[in-house]
Amino acid sequence: MEREENLAAESTGISIAEQDQRDIHDLYSKLRAAEAKLVGPDGKTQVLPGNLYSFLCQLLADLKDGKSVTILQSEATLTTVQAAKILGVSRQFLIQEVEKNRISYHMVGTHRRLYARDVLAFKSNRDASRMKELDDLALAEYEDGLYSRGLDDPRFRQ
Repeated sequence: MEREENLAAESTGISIAEQDQRDIHDLYSKLRAAEAKLVGPDGKTQVLPGNLYSFLCQLLADLKDGKSVTILQSEATLTTVQAAKILGVSRQFLIQEVEKNRISYHMVGTHRRLYARDVLAFKSNRDASRMKELDDLALAEYEDGLYSRGLDDPRFRQ
C-alpha cells in the first residue's frame, strides 16, 4: 500500500514524506472506523456532526491521494487578481465578464471585490455550459458518422 501512496504522490508532482503519508493514512483510517470527536487541550471532548465528519474524511482522503486542497469561505471577499486565478483566466477577461454583469461584484473604495460564492457559481455554470456544448458536439459528430470514419477519409473534413 505504501508503494501505491508513493506513486500517487509522485504522479501529482507533490512530494510527501513517507512518515507523513503513514500519518495521514492512520488518521484517515481512525476517522472512518470510529465516531469522530474533537478533543481540546483540556481533554474535553465534543462529538463532531456527521456532515463535518464526512467533510474531514473527504479532506483526508484527498490529501492521502496527494491532491491539493483549498478551503475557502463562501463569504470570502476576493480581489480581481485572486478571482481570475481561481477561474484560470486573465484579470482583463474577468473584468470584461464583470462589466457584462456575468459576475456580481461590489466596490471597496475604487477597487472591485467579488464574493467567493459568486466566483465559484460562475465557474460551475461555465463548466456545465462547456460540458453541454462538448456533449452536443460529440452527439452531432456521432450522428454524422464521424466516429466510424478514419482521419484519412475525405468525408471526415466536411
